[in-house]
Amino acid sequence: MRVGVLVFPGSNCDDDIVHVSQAVMGAEVVKIWHKETSLTAHGEFDLIVVPGGFSYGDYLRSGAIARFSPIMQDVINYANNGGYVWGICNGFQILCEAGLLPGVLLPNQNQKFVCKNIYLKTKTTHSFVSSALTQDAVIKIPVAHADGRYHATQDVLDDLVANDQILYTYCEADGTESPEANFNGSAMNIAGICNKARNVVGMMPHPERASESVLQNEDGKAMFDSLLEQMATA
Repeated sequence: MRVGVLVFPGSNCDDDIVHVSQAVMGAEVVKIWHKETSLTAHGEFDLIVVPGGFSYGDYLRSGAIARFSPIMQDVINYANNGGYVWGICNGFQILCEAGLLPGVLLPNQNQKFVCKNIYLKTKTTHSFVSSALTQDAVIKIPVAHADGRYHATQDVLDDLVANDQILYTYCEADGTESPEANFNGSAMNIAGICNKARNVVGMMPHPERASESVLQNEDGKAMFDSLLEQMATA
């Protein structure tokens, strides 16, 4: 398995993804600088990851400048041709700005940066980051963001529900999707979604920070196991 990890000025979770891709999934990993124009210049990939961080210092709007980095046009082409793309935190913001995922990520409702462990409810197992889980399974994953409040028009939200595109929602430890668990104010408690073709995924939580026993939390490993399962049957 080959994984390409994009790197923008301000990316700070790229090495986390590189480490987990290698140590947990046993993948070959290539870092791709944002000023490059071709993914295939590095060969073929099974997955492109747009990692977390603060691309361009989150100036203007999170992900708004990175969306115009040279490499992003080829990422868009790659995704539109069926390639798997996974955006985490700032990566989710970038994919929304690029039009690969619907909606937008707005500032948290409390106007503060939030860094803590939260609970996620698995809304569907029909994705390459949830197939190894069971329906409604609750997992504990860290978040670290200031602009994670998912927002979309009602028509878009209705489509997400109708097409089973909501992957994870914020919840209590018992799975209850309460307003209190929805710490950033996201529409419908949404923490992660996919596109209609199910090959592009975006989420605010950081599973790469909860995938090894040394971190005392391996709940995120299920997402990487799902990815390996998907690649094995692709």
